[in-house]
Amino acid sequence: MHPSYREGAREGFRVAFPQSIGLIPWALVTGVAMVTAGFTPLQAMGMNVLVFAGVAQLGTLPLIVAGAPLWLIVTTALVLNLRFLIFSAAIARGFRDIGAGTRWLSSYLLIDGVFAACFEKMLTCEDRRWRLGYYLAPSVWSWLLWQIFALTGVLAAGSIPRTWSIEFMATIALIVILLPMTKFRPMLVAAATGGTMAVLLHGMPLRLGVIVAIVAGIGAGFLAEHLLPKREAA
Repeated sequence: MHPSYREGAREGFRVAFPQSIGLIPWALVTGVAMVTAGFTPLQAMGMNVLVFAGVAQLGTLPLIVAGAPLWLIVTTALVLNLRFLIFSAAIARGFRDIGAGTRWLSSYLLIDGVFAACFEKMLTCEDRRWRLGYYLAPSVWSWLLWQIFALTGVLAAGSIPRTWSIEFMATIALIVILLPMTKFRPMLVAAATGGTMAVLLHGMPLRLGVIVAIVAGIGAGFLAEHLLPKREAA
């Protein structure tokens, strides 16, 4: 292993480690939720490995349980993961001079916390090996952490009383991961709009309010990105 790759891996792990801890309660809740929804342990872990996206997994579970149409389940998953399209476009320059196979693997491993921690340095460092180590070390670590604690949740689901409402743990974990990303006003506008709309539209059937809230948040962030600088300049 090249020294600059090892150096980048150490730095990436150090920077992203605090945020990766937030994955533990989230993974536990996801594991429990999938088994509670009727998945067998094998099905739950199969989905966990294939999808590797807690928000999409938790967001589509109620639809699967309710027997919603397949198009709605797929659309909801795509909308909930729409942010990764934006993340990928933003961080793409950090993978310049890196092979297509590695880029595909890296896209599968991309999560909110790693993006938030690695985004800026990935764009500025010229050393290809350093950048790759910097990204892959926390990504692979987060993947392992997620699978281990999701499996723990799957195996422990039967021993957790149904009266324990632990769903809020996933929300708290997501907030802890996403808050450091809201550094700029367009991000704050998008988060505030999406959050407010999600609360206001909570009563919509089949959780369609979540989709509307996401679209509204993205639209508000897009408008803020283009309008706020003009207002500041004026």
